[in-house]
Amino acid sequence: MVEKVDHIGIAVQSIESALPFYVESLGLTLIGTEVVESQKVKVAFLNAGNVKLELLEPTADNSPIAAFITKRGEGIHHIAVGVTSIEERIQELQTSGVKMIDLLPRKGAAGANIAFLHPKSASGVLYELCEKQKEEA
Repeated sequence: MVEKVDHIGIAVQSIESALPFYVESLGLTLIGTEVVESQKVKVAFLNAGNVKLELLEPTADNSPIAAFITKRGEGIHHIAVGVTSIEERIQELQTSGVKMIDLLPRKGAAGANIAFLHPKSASGVLYELCEKQKEEA
């Protein structure tokens, strides 16, 4: 069902302020940045070896990431797992009693199809299903 951990999402107030730690102190390579308007977030992906780190900066006060930072502060927001056939995975999870935030996939960063599981079904951890196009995987 799960192919791999694709990335770990980290909520930050400012990507510009956070990047020096990840690039200069940790020595990670910045893959790229983009704005995902539908999620009201700017993202920066960093290569951390066999997994990527995704820095998430809110672009609006009413974005989910802004709400997360207000409630919990900066830090780990979610763990994304790579899957194929995301629609089937959503159905399988629902059938097994897992509560989903997204009943249908939506577009995320880099054009990936994504869907979130509710943290109440995963011991308080927010998981993201992430299905990428073949050439992006």
